[in-house]
Amino acid sequence: MTGKIRLTKKSVQTKSFALKHGEQKKNWVVIDAEGVILGRLAAVVSQLLRGKHRATYTTSVDCGDHVIVINAEKVALTGRKMTDRPFYYHTGYAGGIKERTPAQILSGKYPERLIEKAVERMMPRGPLGRRQMGYLKVYKGPSHPHEAQAPVAIDFAAANPKNKRMK
Repeated sequence: MTGKIRLTKKSVQTKSFALKHGEQKKNWVVIDAEGVILGRLAAVVSQLLRGKHRATYTTSVDCGDHVIVINAEKVALTGRKMTDRPFYYHTGYAGGIKERTPAQILSGKYPERLIEKAVERMMPRGPLGRRQMGYLKVYKGPSHPHEAQAPVAIDFAAANPKNKRMK
């Protein structure tokens, strides 16, 4: 071999994008939870709150949207989770561990807490995750007080046949 192949390193400058704290634009989104599977709904809502659906997603910046979930009492769970899977909480007193099933939560005074806790457990723990959870609004019935923001309706149940509970 007479000639030597010489590899030269070209200095190719690639510029990565990083969103800054004042540059984000937040949209308003409304999702109807009637008959929708809870885990699938919580996964999509957490992605919308974090902003992972955008091309300009930056991990350290709050670039998500405001999400409104209506008809929280009509959310569905698969299998026997509605009655056989208890959620535990503690009252703060000695021996104060309590349990509730999702059916008891949905039939209680605050059925929106089931969706809020499911989304909260999919969000990062820390100051940014707590701030992003503030952009989640969950309501019991079909109405909400955010009509002035002109939220865009997402038909989550029609996006995938598995999203809606077949009875």
